[in-house]
Amino acid sequence: MSVVVVTDSSSRLTPDERKQWDIRQVPLHVLVDSVDLRDGVDDVPYDIHDAPKASTSGVSPADLAETYQQALRDSGGDGVVAVHLSAALSSTYSTAVGVAREFGSSVRVVNSRSAAMGVGFITLAAARAAAAGEGLDAVEATARAAVERTHAFLTVHRLDNLRRSGRIGTAASWLGTALSVKPLLCLDVDGRLVLDQRIRTISKAHAAMIERVVGTVGERRASIAVHHVDNHDAAAEIGAALTDRLPQIESLTVSDMGPVLAIHLGAGTTGVVVHLSA
Repeated sequence: MSVVVVTDSSSRLTPDERKQWDIRQVPLHVLVDSVDLRDGVDDVPYDIHDAPKASTSGVSPADLAETYQQALRDSGGDGVVAVHLSAALSSTYSTAVGVAREFGSSVRVVNSRSAAMGVGFITLAAARAAAAGEGLDAVEATARAAVERTHAFLTVHRLDNLRRSGRIGTAASWLGTALSVKPLLCLDVDGRLVLDQRIRTISKAHAAMIERVVGTVGERRASIAVHHVDNHDAAAEIGAALTDRLPQIESLTVSDMGPVLAIHLGAGTTGVVVHLSA
């Protein structure tokens, strides 16, 4: 058998990717009008980010325990590596650590310190190591090394969702007054959402994000994911610009951020996740 890799629905991995690499996924939750919807399982309205009372919840302990137990059984005892959404953005990681204690050292939990395909790229790195026959320690080490090579940047159109979310970290001090700012944000080394640059127009914010990505990649090879919240055209333009500026990149995909991140970031948001090659 081989090590089995688990992640949560924040990863934005496609069903085909999960099937190809035998990745197990646990759903995050979207709460709206007293209804609990499981991300990636139940139908969540596309415009959920506009629902004023919509909120989110991390993965449930029961779902984690069930998924870890089944994954451990399927591994034939070789073990499980779980990669989850940044601990600074969700309770999922801390819940996962608590649940994993029930399985001793057979289940290893990795804080991605990232979101969206930042989680996905790290999960894929671990799953490829598992598929290559690496042991539990090596698969965990691969995931942790991938964390260090993953970077994320994003721009938001409106600040309303961020104000409600409470996940803006050190940038909170200026959110109340910077009404015309289109901030360029990033996830820092601890996986916190923080201010990178204060910019006055969205076009300049997109340009600044492209420059930050180009500077991060440099001459290295990388995989890139461009995400958006109801803003596919802008995401496609950003993707085209990055493809032109970085001809050495190994892959570039454009996809939505998913309902959980959309609720916290709001319509118009665009983001870029960079995974540098080892």
